[in-house]
Amino acid sequence: MRRRFIEAAGQMTQTLGVGRALGQVFTHIYFSRQPQSLDDLTQSLGISKGSASMTVRQLEQWGALRKVWIKGERKDYYEALDHFGRIIRRALLDVIGRKMESGDHVLQDAEEEMQEAAAGSADDATDWTFLRDRVAKIRAFRGRAQRLWDSSILKMLLK
Repeated sequence: MRRRFIEAAGQMTQTLGVGRALGQVFTHIYFSRQPQSLDDLTQSLGISKGSASMTVRQLEQWGALRKVWIKGERKDYYEALDHFGRIIRRALLDVIGRKMESGDHVLQDAEEEMQEAAAGSADDATDWTFLRDRVAKIRAFRGRAQRLWDSSILKMLLK
């Protein structure tokens, strides 16, 4: 049954675009009685040590895992935390925030390319007007999405 939870979590996080290993690592540690090391993760989940390390760091950043000290051990061990609302909030802020920043860069690059192309082009000006209008509508939607994302109501819901 534990294996099914691990696989389901991996599929869910993969579908959400944050990677299969993230769901698998968190779920494996969450359903483990003892703290787990990177070696435990690589052996149990069949992932590389590099993948395990990056995933653990991401989960620590989101407040989903914490490092624990085990007497006589030099390895780092981790245990899962169960503050699910806080974890999801941090993950959403991180992931969606990065995606919105990436979208901003794409829009800015597109606007600059259109200006340069339109200035040096003998093509129909109505084509450039059409394209600029479309990009302006995307930019306006992006602004509304940012205001929603920054709203105090959404922040209260994600507490």
